[in-house]
Amino acid sequence: MTHESESPYHHIVQSLFVNLAISVAKGIVAVVTSSGAMLAETIHSVADCFNQLLLLWGVRVSSAPTTRRHPFGKGRETYFWSFIVALLLFSGGGIFSIYEGLHKLSHPEPVTNLGWAIGVLLFALILEGWSTVSNIGEINRRRGRQQFYRYLVDTKDADLIVVFGENLAATLGLLVGLLAVLFTTFTENLAYDALGSIIIGLLLVAVAVFIAREVKSLIVGESADPLLAEIVGEVVKGEPNITEILNLVTLQQGPGQVVLHLKIAFQSDISITEACNIINRIEADIKKVRPEVRWCFVEPDIPR
Repeated sequence: MTHESESPYHHIVQSLFVNLAISVAKGIVAVVTSSGAMLAETIHSVADCFNQLLLLWGVRVSSAPTTRRHPFGKGRETYFWSFIVALLLFSGGGIFSIYEGLHKLSHPEPVTNLGWAIGVLLFALILEGWSTVSNIGEINRRRGRQQFYRYLVDTKDADLIVVFGENLAATLGLLVGLLAVLFTTFTENLAYDALGSIIIGLLLVAVAVFIAREVKSLIVGESADPLLAEIVGEVVKGEPNITEILNLVTLQQGPGQVVLHLKIAFQSDISITEACNIINRIEADIKKVRPEVRWCFVEPDIPR
């Protein structure tokens, strides 16, 4: 069962402020040190800030009320903007960092004031680590007994997964950047700085591909939590005049927004009025147990 966060914005806003502070610090040190790894990290943090603004917009728009033009609301806006974030993370972060690293390998430039770079990377690592641990705590709260990786694959909370992916990539990237700067400092070999930028870029590309793959499935149209079908079955069993569930289809329309279509068979001697009352009762019971079912359509039919 998917648990709603107390606020759909809190994990995004938290990461936004963290990345704002980090991107300013990294940018200053990247200019002072001329470090390719630090420049890659700065671009990464700035891109993350823009990404989180897009996610905030997506979450806000996805909660808009239904209209005649959008009878099922705009819940998938979150998935669309999450996919855009994945593309930006891939191109604006990953590909550029790889390019910068390759450029530094072929045209090495002196790296200075590395003590400042080490200090800022440690500062950023503390903030990003805290943000990542906070994301993990939120995921653990929502996933219940489900395995962690399985939740990442199956969850419909695209915004949370995008933020977690960004923060995880940022934390790992900072570790790589720190190692690159340390190796450059102690060996005076500029290749380590360039390699750090390339590895950071590859990390960003890997995370972006994972996010894009998962969000694409939601954009195309993915079924809701499989547990929902079991709960609907239990509700239907409570109605003695129903003989069979003929078909059950669910569609995840957005975070916490599900469309459900149920086709059932009644006993042959039941009246139309009784059937309508039972249908209304089933719809009300399903929405009571699973509030995320915003649209519930129950259709009577005969077995074939």
